[in-house]
Amino acid sequence: MSKITTELLLERAVPKSTRLRKIETLNLSKLQLKTGDLDPRLFSRLRHLQKLDLSDNLLDKFPNSLALPDLRVLNCNNNKLEDVTALKQFPLLEELTYENNVHLTFNDDYKVIFLLENLRLLNGKDITKLANHVRRVSSRKLTSKVTAHWEKFFRDQLPEKHTAEQVRSIKEKFLESAQANIVYGPSSLSEFTRWRVKMIAEEFLSCSLGLQLNTDPEPEEEMEESEEEATESPREAAVDSQVTVKPSKRKRNSSKSGSGNKRSKSQANTKEEAEATPRKSRHVQEDPAPDQPRTSNQPAEGASPEQAAEGTQDSAEQFPKGPSHRRSSQLPGEQKSQEQDNGVISLTPVKNSKGKENISAEPLHFLQCHSKGNSREDFKTQLWSGTFEPLIDSGAKKDPVVSSSRTVATCGGESVCLIDCETGVVLKKYKVAAEEFFSVAWTTLTMVNSDSRRRSHNILAAAGRRGIVKLIHVASDFCYGEIKAHKKPIATVCFSPARETHLFTASYDKRIALWDIGIPDSDYNFKASQLLLLEAPSIPLRIALVPTCPEQYLLAGCESSCCAWNIKLDKETKSRTFEAIFQFPDEDGEVTSSHRVDGLAFLNDDVVVSKSSKPGCIYLWSWSRTFDMKAKGCQRTVAAAILAELEWSSTDLSYLTLSTCPAKGYVFCGDEKGSVWMYHLSSYITAWSSPAKGKRSEKRIPPVQILKWPELRANGEQLAEILVNNVVADPTFSYLVVLTSVNITAIWKKS
Repeated sequence: MSKITTELLLERAVPKSTRLRKIETLNLSKLQLKTGDLDPRLFSRLRHLQKLDLSDNLLDKFPNSLALPDLRVLNCNNNKLEDVTALKQFPLLEELTYENNVHLTFNDDYKVIFLLENLRLLNGKDITKLANHVRRVSSRKLTSKVTAHWEKFFRDQLPEKHTAEQVRSIKEKFLESAQANIVYGPSSLSEFTRWRVKMIAEEFLSCSLGLQLNTDPEPEEEMEESEEEATESPREAAVDSQVTVKPSKRKRNSSKSGSGNKRSKSQANTKEEAEATPRKSRHVQEDPAPDQPRTSNQPAEGASPEQAAEGTQDSAEQFPKGPSHRRSSQLPGEQKSQEQDNGVISLTPVKNSKGKENISAEPLHFLQCHSKGNSREDFKTQLWSGTFEPLIDSGAKKDPVVSSSRTVATCGGESVCLIDCETGVVLKKYKVAAEEFFSVAWTTLTMVNSDSRRRSHNILAAAGRRGIVKLIHVASDFCYGEIKAHKKPIATVCFSPARETHLFTASYDKRIALWDIGIPDSDYNFKASQLLLLEAPSIPLRIALVPTCPEQYLLAGCESSCCAWNIKLDKETKSRTFEAIFQFPDEDGEVTSSHRVDGLAFLNDDVVVSKSSKPGCIYLWSWSRTFDMKAKGCQRTVAAAILAELEWSSTDLSYLTLSTCPAKGYVFCGDEKGSVWMYHLSSYITAWSSPAKGKRSEKRIPPVQILKWPELRANGEQLAEILVNNVVADPTFSYLVVLTSVNITAIWKKS
């Protein structure tokens, strides 16, 4: 049948008074159509088509550009289809049938499930549970295998300074080897496995390892105040976006496999992508964090590959100076009153506790304020990091146990938001196109104003996929500068509590850099310099300075280990390897130093909390009993002096990080079901402080409470597969901020 005949049939299918572009349902069954009869120019006129029946024809494939952006239902039964990958051009497809196509196999089912995120019914069957495994669990497993294959067989083959020809050669060898040697799942799905391995390996090379040049122009940046599109009110959410939330008790899934987001990585990018770089992710990849944040949620379908280093400019390139370049985020009084509730969805508390103690926590706000393009339909952007703004006049530098403000900085996707936890108002929003932020950190600098007066100001550092640190003077709503710190994504950043200008950046280039960011003058001129470069055995995901000696030792949880470095600046060596690598028990009870540590924090001056290789638990161990600071030598292997284990989720998902509230003795960690596990350890800390009583607790310590995620619906359907990428409390544990893989920031208040 010719294209002209097909067009005539289309014209006859509807009344003459109806234009083709208004058609929503079209039946082209039993017309003996071949692939060449599907004219893309004709279908481009069917912009609103939602249901298409192409059954009982002679199609062997789909053209790649049919341009049907609203297609939801497609019937291709009884054709001669040989490939399904072209169906990815229909991203909103929910129902698909292609029975009686003899060339299609289970491998094609898995491909189409992976490619179409909104697909619910395949050949009449509900594929929701299978889709979770295909899109997230198997993707994370394969990403881990691809990463390990590179590390074991190819990493050392690529010179640090490599040519384009060397990149092409190593890429070809790696792709061929990965597809031939990586095995996962039943042999009947080997074709799908090879297909995904190739995809993940290519993402890993181009993103996580930076083997791809980036010539994109510098993205535009802007600071915004609570935007209407970015944060909607409860009424707008309920009516326009059709988002409803209600409390519900959810049963725990006994399966060990997670329901993935590098983190994210879902997000605009997949977790697989995030894992391939940092997180999405939810990255890196299995999640955000990072390498593959969270691709993440890809986490897994969360984070996308990092951008390569831009240009060869100085590492501390300055932004335009002066008030004329600032973008104020102050709202006029009238507008501000109208914006007070933007982005807030009110909930009633969900009581679901576990343990002896019942912590009274009220869910205050659920915000969707990191959306890509301010879209209310964005439930994929993964949120990775949050930190409370310090109170400038609280004497924070002298007393670590102080209250902070109720303002929290959160990051995810292309934006950083400042949120008032009590009101739920998004105070400020900072965006960088083509960026994905993974980490934020505060410091307080004493600056000299234009009138020569000295005043303290809070500065926020934000970094992520592009390897660039943005420095933001929040009071002036002004990003005054940037540091091009690494050529690969930055997984996390933190300021030294001892030196306010000292910033540590941990990157996917397997290095941790110490920077002196300097103090900007009244015109925002500043000078940053690198003081130290620490070489890590694998990608550093989390870093923590030892509280008793923050200028001497730094801990890092990495993709394959946990290490410590001597960071004293009185040494001549500026580039250093680790001084100690720590061992922990694995799943079989064997002590090993080879394990991923994706959660790391100090509970007090001595007790370290880390989450590593053993599923279902979090370790508490003593820094002083593990590491002898007087011992000499380098790269020593030391068994961690474990004090206790915390009972936690049995998921195998990575990059669900933990946090602590030292002043109150709490540890927090989210899981793969949207829940927050809370542990109150003050009584244990007292016992551990005494050498005579500091023996290891034999039984795992259960949480005092698990805060359950309430039922949340978007457009009438329950929003599921919620990963808690991070949880952070203010120093007094007045507020608990939960950052998820589905672009939602949840704020709880302790009453």
